This record gives sequence, C-alpha cells and structure tokens, in this order.
Amino acid sequence: MTVPGSSSESEWLTRKKRIDPKLKALGWDVIPYKEGLDLSQYNHHAIEEYPTTKGPADYALIVDGQILGVVEAKRLSLGPAGVLQQAERYSRGVTESPFDFRGFRVPFLFSTNGEIVYFHDVRHELELSRKIADFYSPSALAELISSDIEAAYERLQQLPNNHPRLRPYQGKANEAVETSIIGRKRQILVAMATGTGKTFTTVNQIYRLMKSEAAKRILFLVDRRALAAQAVRAFAAFEPEPGLKFDHIYEVYSQRFQRGDIGEDEPFDPKVLPKAYLENPTPDHAFVYVCTIQRMTINLFGRQAVFQTSSDEEIDEDAEQISIPIHAFDFIVADECHRGYTTGEVSIWRDTLNHFDAIRVGLTATPAAHTKAYFKDVVYRYEYERAVREGYLVDYNAVRVKSDVRMNGVFLNEGEEVEIIDPESGAETRDTLEDERQFDSTEVERKVTSPDSNRKIAQELKKYADEHEQATGRFPKTLIFAANDLPHTSHADQLVEVCREVFGRGNSFVRKITGRVDRPLQQIREFRNRKQPGIVVSVDLLTTGVDIPDLEFIVFLRLVKSRILFEQMMGRGTRKGEHYPDKSHFVVFDCFDGTLLEYFRKSTGITAEPPDKISRTIHQIIDDIWNNRDRDYNVRCLVKRLQRIEKEMDASARDLFSAFGVQEGDVGKYARALPRKLKEAFVDTMDLLRNKEFQDLLLNYPRRKKIFLRASEYEDTVTSEYLIRDGKGNEYKPEDYLAAFSRFIEENSEKVVAISILLEHPRDWSTSALSELKDKLATAPERFTIENLQRAHELHYHKALVEIISMVKHAADEAQPLFTAEERIKRAFGKLTADKIFSEEQQQWLDRIRNHLVANLSIDQEDFVLMPVFEQSGGWIKANRIFDGKLQELLAELNAAIAA
Repeated sequence: MTVPGSSSESEWLTRKKRIDPKLKALGWDVIPYKEGLDLSQYNHHAIEEYPTTKGPADYALIVDGQILGVVEAKRLSLGPAGVLQQAERYSRGVTESPFDFRGFRVPFLFSTNGEIVYFHDVRHELELSRKIADFYSPSALAELISSDIEAAYERLQQLPNNHPRLRPYQGKANEAVETSIIGRKRQILVAMATGTGKTFTTVNQIYRLMKSEAAKRILFLVDRRALAAQAVRAFAAFEPEPGLKFDHIYEVYSQRFQRGDIGEDEPFDPKVLPKAYLENPTPDHAFVYVCTIQRMTINLFGRQAVFQTSSDEEIDEDAEQISIPIHAFDFIVADECHRGYTTGEVSIWRDTLNHFDAIRVGLTATPAAHTKAYFKDVVYRYEYERAVREGYLVDYNAVRVKSDVRMNGVFLNEGEEVEIIDPESGAETRDTLEDERQFDSTEVERKVTSPDSNRKIAQELKKYADEHEQATGRFPKTLIFAANDLPHTSHADQLVEVCREVFGRGNSFVRKITGRVDRPLQQIREFRNRKQPGIVVSVDLLTTGVDIPDLEFIVFLRLVKSRILFEQMMGRGTRKGEHYPDKSHFVVFDCFDGTLLEYFRKSTGITAEPPDKISRTIHQIIDDIWNNRDRDYNVRCLVKRLQRIEKEMDASARDLFSAFGVQEGDVGKYARALPRKLKEAFVDTMDLLRNKEFQDLLLNYPRRKKIFLRASEYEDTVTSEYLIRDGKGNEYKPEDYLAAFSRFIEENSEKVVAISILLEHPRDWSTSALSELKDKLATAPERFTIENLQRAHELHYHKALVEIISMVKHAADEAQPLFTAEERIKRAFGKLTADKIFSEEQQQWLDRIRNHLVANLSIDQEDFVLMPVFEQSGGWIKANRIFDGKLQELLAELNAAIAA
C-alpha cells in the first residue's frame, strides 16, 4: 500500500501513528518502561523500550506477568521481514523469563513497519517466520502459550486411521496432510479427482485433528450456499465413533441457508454460528464452521468487498462486517479452490484466507496456477486415471460428432430467408439477404443459429441413447452443455425444445437447469434422484460441485477453453452408478469433431491458466497515467480500451465524442494518436481524459444494436463415430481397437494361460480360466473390457453381444465365427446331448446349468454351493446323485465343448 509521505516518516512517528493504535485496538495497554517495574503487576501490556542484555526491545508484550512477545518496530519505509533477527536477539537477552526454547527466553516474536507484520513462534525449530494480518491479542498469546501442540501432534500420530468407510488412498491423503502439519507446513494443497470423496476425506481429517486437539476451531470455506449445505450434511452423516455422528461429538455450525439451498422436502436443520464464536474465540471452543467465502469476506472487509467477486448467488442479507481476530480459527479448509477468479477476485480470496493465522488446506480436483502459487506444493495427488485403474471411478468412451456448422460455421447465400431477432426485446422479423454472409464457428449460437444443426445433433444423440436403452433396459441419464442461456436467443432453450421433439417423451423428460430457472437446486436434486428428467440442458450451473452418480452421457455443445472447467464438466460423469451399479463407463459426445478431447488430452496436469483479466475501470487507468504509475503500460491499456469502444459504439456516439473535441468522433483514430499526444502535450491531453463527463461517455456511450440470425433453412451435415478409450487415454476407432486386440492375443497366447487354453487346450477350460482371462484383458494397457470389446465388435461386424471366447478365437483366426453367449451354449449343449437320453429330473438340472452358462460361460463344482439356483435345488450332492455320480465328467465335457 502506498502511503503519502511514508519515505520521510520516522520510526518514532510510525510507532505512534500506526503501531500503537494497532496494539491498543487488540487490547494491549501501551506504556513506557520504568526502572524497577514489577512484571507480576501487568496482564495485557505492551511495555516500550524494555531492557534486555542485548539492548532495548521496542515493545515487550506482557500477559499474566510474563513476557510472551517481543515486537521490533521499523519505520514505514523499511520492510519488516528481515529484522526479525533483532527480535530474536532481544528474546535471547531477556532475563526475567521462565521460558527457554533453545536459548530463546521469549516465545513469540514480531517485526512490523506499522502496515506489515511478521511473526515467528520460536518454540519449535521447524516453525518458520510468516507474514500475518495483525498482531495477536493478549488472550490469543495466552492461549498459544498454554497449548501443548507437541503433545497434540504426538496424539495425532498415535490415533488409528481405520474408519471402515475410509478408502486406502483417502487414508494416505490424511497421512500426507498430517505429515505436512507436523512438519510445520501451513499451506497445503490436496488434489483428488472429482468423485473420489474429497469431502469425506476432509471430514475424517478434521475429526482426527479435533480428537487429538491438534486443531480446535475449524473453518470450512466453500463458494456456494448449496455446497455449504452439502458439507454440513456430510459432517452430520459421518460416524467417526460407533453410534456417534460427528455433530453429536463436536459442534457444527453454518450460516443461515435459504430454502432453495437445502431442498423443500429435506429434513435438515443446520445450526447458525453464534457471532461471539467469531468475535471472541476462547480456548474451550471446539467447533466446525461451514461458510461461503463470500460471507466471510463481508464479515472481514464489508459488503463493498464482496461485490468484486463474480458469484451468481445473491449476497446474504444478514451478513455484516464484524471484528474477527486473526486467531479465530486454527485450521481452514478451502474447498474447490481451483475456481477461476479474476485477478482482483484472487486478491480478495487470498486476503480472506490470509486474515487468519491458521493452517490452510486447499481441496481441488484441478489445481490452477494461482491455487498452486498460493498453497505451494501438492502434498497428495490422486489422479482420475489412477482412480479408474483402482476401480473407484469409471472411465469414458467418446463419440466424435462431426457437424459442418460446428466446425466451419454458417455460410448464407444471397436471397436466403432468415429470421432476425432483437436480443434486447425478442422481436422477430423475416428478411431476405441482399448479399452473402459468412459466420465462422465461434459465432454460432452467438450471432447465428442453425436449428437444423441442433436437431440433427439431437437425432444423432438419440441413436446412441436408443442403443444404450436396448442393451441395458434404461435410458442413459444425459447432461447437455449448451453455449448460452441468453434472453430471447437462448441456445439452452432451443436444445430443450429440439430434444423434446426428437425424443418424443414429453415436456418433463427434458428440462433446462440454469441460474435462470425457478428453484434450480431443487431441480438438480430431482435430476439426481429421479428417473425424470432423463435429459438436462445446462450451461454453467452443473459444471462443478454437483454429484449425479448415474449420469451416463455428457454432450459438449459448448466450446470450452479452460482446462479446469473442462475437467470439472467431465467430472460430472466419473462417479460409479448409485441406482445403476452396472454403470461401467460414461460416454462423452464431442460435437466439435473430437477437437475438444484432443486439445485437453495434450494439456498438462497443472494448468498454466492465468486468472481472468482484471476488471480495472477506465477511470483507474487514466488516474494511473496521471500519477505516472507504470505510465507506458497504462497508456497501452487505455489505447486498447478506446479501440474496443470504437468497435462497439453506435454511429450516434460519434457526435457525442465530437463534442469533446475528438475529431469527427473517430475514437479509433484518437486512440492511435494518443501516445504521441501524451508525449507532446501531456497536461492538455490529460485535461480531456480526466474530464468527468468525458469519462462518463467512455463508460456509457451508445452501443451499436446487436442482431441475432436464425437460419431456419440452412441445413447441416452431421455424422458421428464411436471411439473407445484405453487405459492410457488413447482413443480408437472400433476397427483399430480390434486390431490392437488381435495383436494382444497373438503376443500373449503363450504368456496368458487362459488364452492358451482357448486356443490349444479347450478341455482345461474352467471358471478360474475365465476369471484370469477377464482380469488380464481388463488390466491390459488397452483396457480390453468385455463391454468395450462387445461395442467394438457390434460397430465393426454388426454383431451384438459377442461373448469373450468367440472374441479371443476370432482375434487369433478371423475364420472363427462370432457367437453370442446364448449361441455358444446352444452349440455346446448340442454336442453334449447328441444321441443321449436324459431323465426328466436330469433335464431340469441341465436347464439350470444351461441358464447359468449363458451368463457365465463356464461351470465348476463350487458353483453348486455358491449359486442360489443350484443350492436351493439340493446342491452338488443331489445333482451328482441325479447324474449317477458322473456330474464331474459331464461338467468337464461341457466346459470343453464351450471352449472348443
């Protein structure tokens, strides 16, 4: 912060004007040192020029008759970071102290220039000095010195981490965080893929910290009220001790919620945090406070600060600025800390976190550059690919939808009829083009739309949905990301209308869920928990923080440039099914001919995206030029702003600019000449730029009227191609995937016993051989799952539900036929039963065996114990008796016939 006159301000003046008021505001009585002073008489005093054997300390902080802190003051123009060594020297020179930490007789050291405060807790040698937002109050230092953090950390290390629901990687995440905390790290980043249980992991982490007393007052920050409600529910549902929920062991508080944040039919009664917990934290407080970062920003800096953030939620009406000390929390969790903020918003986000002198943990699936810069190192990472490999998330396959409109734009010929829509009023008129018009792909749905394109893409989507429904018996829950949801020209509205028409299942089957609909959060819950809607169209609202486990189709009809946003959108489909446990993957429809997937596949694991551009006003830029702050840079910024005005302004604006002396109202020409004018006649040029009426015109100039074209007669060409994704992230056309499968079979025919059995020794076929085969194929780098292979065979050979034995044999020899499981078992039974007569009872058992084999392709004696259909009919003993003790031979013949 630039302070007028700071360079000439003396240290004494800095102390009187800046440091003393800060100390007094926190409850310190600032008094001068007097000879013979009895420390036992002082409780909350900052004694000036306190003598030590190393020289006088600027301030000695006394609590309950003990010197707990030393403050080294410097004048405003000096940086305080490098002068903590002086405070360390004074700490060693204090004689009247019961403390001795490796020679330090005072535990808490501060250095300051009145604006910036540095702090060092010297009790532990690994503790590093750090910048803090303010001094500690007397009660805060008293609490700090009374806490035995070493004992707490010892208890934390001894505490078993064996919650029955905790997955191995979640336990390792806890271990990594705790190792960092014990190693005195204070900014910690955990990166876990969407759907891997970051919240559960963190709730368990918080319980462990509170149980061991390594942390007591916990702040859990989110950036949406709905996510706050979700977090409160997570704490209430967590059972860390048998029969005891988290919120019955420790207090869990939140802000006040709106009905829409919770759900109308949800039995949910959150407790609102008492204001005193924020303003007057005490050592006996042990609680979790779940809060939006927007609300905490208001609490700390006032309502004017939060207006600079881009939340789509209304600001809490009851939020107010209050005095919250820096020790109000000792552990802070920043959930979803990858958010794409503007530069100004990143500053506010950091200021809010930095106000508290607490350990801070960031949670994210996609670490952004600004997030990693703040939290430093990622202490634990659990990637999407690993979660898929270990079976906690599902992978995806892709459909590359090629639309000429999406890739090449819209070319309208002279004489074509179009509908012209006024984006402001929605008024529509029809017109015939007098000349050809070209719109590139980036202008589709922004300046022009082709209803035929959206319809054909929906029809292409329906083909895959119908196939899925035929194969699984259920419609794939589908999320479509539209380009926008603007009044009168909404792409989302158009897609809803088109999908209702194409799918023909009524209004309630297709729904729009964006920030513009009534009760969006309630509608999200219905999409998650009910069969209808089957298709939802959104833009931004469902990109993150929304858990829809049964989602199986994700459709990209929105161009995405942000890798963070793209991965968050993809993350909606990665969870394993809830109502549909057989969900093995989800399908991504890339309606830009696969270019989105291709682009983001090449991007790095840690995005290098900078925050969004800062939203400085044109007034601020002009003011910086006038005050000679980075003048050349700001002149360039102003020129760009003026050139933007030239492109956006209406013709009527020229007269208004002319009135201020801009020749012919040509703002572009004025912008180009501005650098020269500022060099030749700075003051005269700035007179105009600083004119308040001129600045008002620069903000509120008449904009040219925008139009939007609906090219109803323009026809699109749309095709699609299914791509199968392997374990390395490569995508294959079906024929290429089958070629890779053939190579795998050839290369492993002698290495994998099950393959060798099928190709050379069919009499050895068994349930264990089938199990080995499936495992070896699924864990191959190409991820040869049964489902992927069946899909590839269906697309390439037009043969549905090919079973795995046929696949292997055909891969080794193309002359071998492809069978379904039913066809193979029928063929095997034909060989087995030829010229044989069976009793009625034997035939009943053969029917049971046949049905089992259609589903399992092999059978062993153990199945007669494990499978209810056999066990309930008498099991192995009865069946073997029915077949005169020759059932084992019969099964061996049957397995051999199946594998032949």
